Amino acid sequence: MKIPQKFFARRHEIAADYLKELDKHLDDIVSGRATEMFEVRDFAELIHVHPTHLSNTIKAATGHSPCYFFEGRLMEISKSMLHNVSMPVAEIARILTYDPSNFTKFFKHFSGQTPKQYREAYFESLASNKEVFTT
Repeated sequence: MKIPQKFFARRHEIAADYLKELDKHLDDIVSGRATEMFEVRDFAELIHVHPTHLSNTIKAATGHSPCYFFEGRLMEISKSMLHNVSMPVAEIARILTYDPSNFTKFFKHFSGQTPKQYREAYFESLASNKEVFTT
């Protein structure tokens, strides 16, 4: 049995809608317009599909679960915020709706380093690059 082409188009539409809503929600979190992190069911409600259907569709369309994109985007934001040396790790955790201990565990799980280690390595690499250009 041949699968209708519109099925594939809808699958990609749902995945695109999820990614758009994910970016919007994380922007709201960082800016303070939202104070609670969404779950898959919240995104499903926004795009008017069942949570299981959303998860299965994103997996089928991209090869990855919704959490993969959520966690990846959260790591990008975390790393970007850690580049600001004047912002304490605890404040970054609070903005991203974590307590500092859980944020450190989350960050280390996905990067292999604690936020503090990542920040130190980032600024060391900047300093060593600066030395290369000045010599």
